[in-house]
Amino acid sequence: MAEDPREAEEALGRHGEELASVAEEVLGDWVRRCVHARAGQAGVELSQESLAATEQAAELAAGEVGAELRNLLAIDIDQQRRSPLEVLRTAVRYPTAVLRHAGVPPVERDEFSVRGFPEDDYDLSPASFADVAPELHEPGIVWGAAKAHLHMARHRDPLR
Repeated sequence: MAEDPREAEEALGRHGEELASVAEEVLGDWVRRCVHARAGQAGVELSQESLAATEQAAELAAGEVGAELRNLLAIDIDQQRRSPLEVLRTAVRYPTAVLRHAGVPPVERDEFSVRGFPEDDYDLSPASFADVAPELHEPGIVWGAAKAHLHMARHRDPLR
């Protein structure tokens, strides 16, 4: 990795673009998987209306959460107050809305999940990039490493 902060910033930008692009590609499928898995576990057959709502939610999640992620990644790292994974976790609102409307009962969650993700009635919040999609794991990790490298390049003690 580059030692020059400018080079590190350019690398971070490239890795951020890759992360956002892959996230936009996989979020729709993640929404669909969440809806179908939770409905199936509850024994609820989805109506045509619910299937259409799932498709709409999948498109919205990819577009809206993808845009939120791009906005975060465009902010200077010293100003970022959220992580990309935190932004991706906001996508639970899409399958949750479909599942609620379809009458799928909420799942039992542990105390940590209830406290940490109060709106996630179906315990869908991803713990990692790979929980959204395996192909999101590497871009997420690479972006995080590039961010850490840039931070070190900017804030390294010059007297060391």
